[in-house]
This record gives sequence, C-alpha cells and structure tokens, in this order.
Amino acid sequence: MLILKKYFKLCHFDHDLSGEKSSLKYLKVSFFVILFVSGLNAQVFSEKDVEICNSKFKLAVDKNLSEKPLNDIIVEIGKSFIGIEYVAHTLEQDGTEQLVINLTGLDCTTFLETSLAFARCIKSGSTTFEDYKKELTFIRYRDGIIHEYPSRLHYFSDWIYNNNKKGIVKDVTKELGGEEIKFNVDYMSTHPESYKHLKENPDFITIIRKQEKEINKRSYYYIPKTKVKAIENKIETGDLIAITSSVKGLDINHVGFAVKMKDGKTHFMHAPQVDTKVQITPEPLHEYLKKIKRHTGIIVLRSRE
Repeated sequence: MLILKKYFKLCHFDHDLSGEKSSLKYLKVSFFVILFVSGLNAQVFSEKDVEICNSKFKLAVDKNLSEKPLNDIIVEIGKSFIGIEYVAHTLEQDGTEQLVINLTGLDCTTFLETSLAFARCIKSGSTTFEDYKKELTFIRYRDGIIHEYPSRLHYFSDWIYNNNKKGIVKDVTKELGGEEIKFNVDYMSTHPESYKHLKENPDFITIIRKQEKEINKRSYYYIPKTKVKAIENKIETGDLIAITSSVKGLDINHVGFAVKMKDGKTHFMHAPQVDTKVQITPEPLHEYLKKIKRHTGIIVLRSRE
C-alpha cells in the first residue's frame, strides 16, 4: 500500500488498514498537506515545511556551516528559528503513530530535535528533505524505529539514554561536577486521560509503565540550579540543556540549548511556552533557572561529531 497525497486534499478517504480495500473519492487541488503512508507508518508535513527545510540547507551553504563544529551548527540553525511561534501538541495526530514535521510552529522538544537533526544532516553532507526525515526519525524514536505510539521517546530522560546509546549525544553532566539523581517517573501511566493515544489505546499504558520502570532503574547526574553559576563557564555553546523537574512523576520540565552571548555568559535558547516564540533568554542560564520554582537543575548533553 503506497499513497502519496502531495497536491491534493482528501475530502473523503475510506481505508481498510489490511490493504484489502480502499477508496479515494472527491479529490480537489490543495497545496496544504502532504501525507505519505507506507505500511502502518505515515509521514505528515506541508509544502511550507519542505520549503523551510530547503532554506535551512541553503543557509548552511551560504554560511559554509558544514566546516564548523557541530555545536556551532546547532546554534546557527537554532538562531534561524528565533521568532517562530510556540505551538504545542503538534505530534499528537489521529490514527497510528507517524513522523510529523511542523517547521512553522515548535515546542521546546521539537525545537531541540529539529535543530539537532538539521545540524547533523549539514555536518554529514546529507542535505535533502528525505535525509532530514530520516535523521529526525532516528533521533525522535526508540532505536530510530517508528512502531506505534510507545516507540516515541516521550520522557526526555529516556531520550537522553537512547540517543546516548545511538551515539548522537554524550551526557557530560558528571564531568561538569554533577550529582547523582534517580527519577521516579510515572506521570504518563497515572494520567492517561492527559494523553490522546493512551485514552484511545489503553493497551499502550502497560507498555509505557514498563518503560517508566526501566527509566527508574537508571542513575543520571544533574547540576542543582544553585550550583549552575559556578560551572556555567564549562558549558559549551550549542550544548543541549535538559531542565530537571520537581513535579511528581516527571523527570524533565524543559529543554533547549546553551548559547554564549556577547556578555561572555551562557544564556538559554528555547521555545518557552504557549503565546511566545523561540528566543534566547535576556538573562544568563543560572538566573533564568532561579525564576521558575519547579526547575531544580540541569543535565548537559554534548552532540557527538
């Protein structure tokens, strides 16, 4: 089964996933959505996303980014998204789990994944839209494989573990003086009503609960926010920053990138929250952390060349 909807809008699509029966009716021209279905996996993106992707790769050529260190490329790509609107829940599409690309609106995690995926493509010289989709899939999903909703790396501590194993990032927190921390995550399994796909597929809760237990067995390191100022000069521009949480059942509140500014201090580039845009904090990272009570500290990840 292979259906490519590139220049058409579906007014009615009646499909049997077994592949035995499908009907496609009342097509009309539209340049809004591209939907690619292959087997049980789907990819959703727009013509605008393809255009933006190509513009990022053109930017890379114009600035000769491939010759720069990977962390520097991440920062350049991240800065190119400054001003983009924060949009939540873009990955929560109807139906089976699918690769979703939305470059016109980002949340903190999709901003981080998007910038990292572009940077890795640029560094490796793999600069087509297909290359970008493959890289994003590799980063976003457990072992780089899409297999239903639980295959997405929902907890960022799990994201850290799996992307370290895949050779994408290295957790340098311990080297920077971090302290051991054990997470006790269970928010997803105890609040399934907050997650569209867990409400619709209760069997997934069992899988998620098993993943939570695996996370809780691991040891991580973090730098308490009261100690971030003392080690801030050791954080490199372009390092990935994961902010640990005091919220019961959660591990990470927020993610973004460290950026060295003209004041010589480390600031935080991120997609903050609803009704805001991608930005760099006006204050240094340690001051930003102090302002938000539920932020307890940071985990620092460095991209592997």
